[in-house]
Amino acid sequence: GAVRDRLLGLPVTERDWVVVGSSPEEMLARGFRPVGKDFPVFLHPDTHEEYALARTEQKVAPGYHGFTFQADASVTLEEDLQRRDLTINAIAETADGQLIDPWGGQTDLAARRLRHVSPAFREDPVRILRLARFAARFANQGFYVAEETLALCQRMVAEHEADALVPERVWQETAKALMTSRPDIFIQILKDSHLLPVILPALDVGAEQFAFIGAAAREAATLNGTLAVRFAVLLHPVDDDIAKLCDQLRAPRHCRDLAVLVHQHYRECEHMGSLSSEAIIDLLVALDAYRRPERLAEFTSACQAIFRSESSPTSTSTNSDVHTLQQALAITRDIAAQPFIDRGLRGPEIARAIHTERINCLQQRRSR
Repeated sequence: GAVRDRLLGLPVTERDWVVVGSSPEEMLARGFRPVGKDFPVFLHPDTHEEYALARTEQKVAPGYHGFTFQADASVTLEEDLQRRDLTINAIAETADGQLIDPWGGQTDLAARRLRHVSPAFREDPVRILRLARFAARFANQGFYVAEETLALCQRMVAEHEADALVPERVWQETAKALMTSRPDIFIQILKDSHLLPVILPALDVGAEQFAFIGAAAREAATLNGTLAVRFAVLLHPVDDDIAKLCDQLRAPRHCRDLAVLVHQHYRECEHMGSLSSEAIIDLLVALDAYRRPERLAEFTSACQAIFRSESSPTSTSTNSDVHTLQQALAITRDIAAQPFIDRGLRGPEIARAIHTERINCLQQRRSR
């Protein structure tokens, strides 16, 4: 990755090293600290960069856990690079700057092509997700998926190799892809590879609605939304049980909660001008905005992305509708319980009195 990004003129944040002609015992003797569980990976004693012994792998069982590894002094650098997923990720560079590129990665970088290194790509279904994520990450630089690589992904799905994917890995790759500038490309590649109905069947919809979902996801990225915002926007129009879908994906609770709220309430925000003061206060309570104003900020950010993506001439949503909700919170959030306690109210009576006062306060301000 460091070599790829440097050749693309992108910032390099970390470097990983491949060690050829060595052994775990020699690495330990040189002071390297072991961190790998499935294969020998070590941390440099001074720089703390990762050093992995060159290795080959052999498929012995279905799924991406079904591999045996060989990591010894006989494994060559070319053999190690051959097991990589994409050619642009199979370029090595020595400490003195010499490039080793046995699989045509530089040619594919120049052509802006995402192409698998070898047929071994098919042995790990996570690589389809990684392919889609790289397509999203580098879409704005003109990268595309090679036809033969897409065809290989389709065969993997057809032969049920992708059935071995587990929700945790699907979520990891989806979360990374959503934080790119083109999350719409991620779901497009999943659809083109036929993986979408396997892992996210709720998004396997007709062309028009799919285009709308993609446009909304792209707007969320343009607005620099958080992961929770982008995830909520992605799921907002689906007909499935959002909470159940999030649980199946092992999405974090924060992402799950926002996705559910956006799915349930974004249309109310769209028609804010026609809502009564009571309905607006009820919406703020449903969003838990008085205790968690940051959630309201994410909710309104998601609504903005959705509304900006709508191209229907009948759509009446505007950014001012979203801001109205934020203003309603600002007008009513300082209403305190103490005056009602002083009047002798107790327990649920206080909560009801505060709710009524918020409605009255907002109504008075709106009437002015």
